[in-house]
Amino acid sequence: MKISIKNQYSDEVLLEGEAENLKEFIKINKANLSGADLSGADLSGADLSGADLSGADLSGANLCGADLCEADLSGANLCGAKIKISQKEELIKALGIIIEE
Repeated sequence: MKISIKNQYSDEVLLEGEAENLKEFIKINKANLSGADLSGADLSGADLSGADLSGADLSGANLCGADLCEADLSGANLCGAKIKISQKEELIKALGIIIEE
């Protein structure tokens, strides 16, 4: 299937190509998804480790079981996104949040 990922603000095509599904496409092209519109995407179980998702629109995305290790989610819109409780620490780190006591 042909897949296009556009910038959420300018509609500029960031990535375009062929893949079996969105998860496979993300796996192949995960290096730079900064500013991408992935709202509502089912990324459950996707390998997003090391991906640049800064400023991406992930609102309503299903991230359950996605590998967020070393991903950059700074400035990403995660409103309504779903994660597993076991991903909490990975998400906090990926967002660049520092929790002090």
